[in-house]
Amino acid sequence: MSEKELLKALTVLDFMAVDLQLYLDTHPDDTEAVEKYNSVIKEADMMRCQYEKNYGPLFSFRSYNHGNKFKWVNNPWPWERKANFNIDEGDN
Repeated sequence: MSEKELLKALTVLDFMAVDLQLYLDTHPDDTEAVEKYNSVIKEADMMRCQYEKNYGPLFSFRSYNHGNKFKWVNNPWPWERKANFNIDEGDN
């Protein structure tokens, strides 16, 4: 997967995790939703590790250091436009 594809997939998984978490706040006994939540969290964690290994950390905290150099200070910074992507109607 390309960097852009990984970021989009992570965005989707993180949204799903938040949505499922909100649902589980009011339906804690829904075992199917709990299983789906756990699956989404696990998949997102694996994808996040893959991204960080190939492209550098996504967070200054909870990021693995792959190699001897701390890569958080590499450009672009997360708040810079070129570090982000736009989701538009033609972008699936």
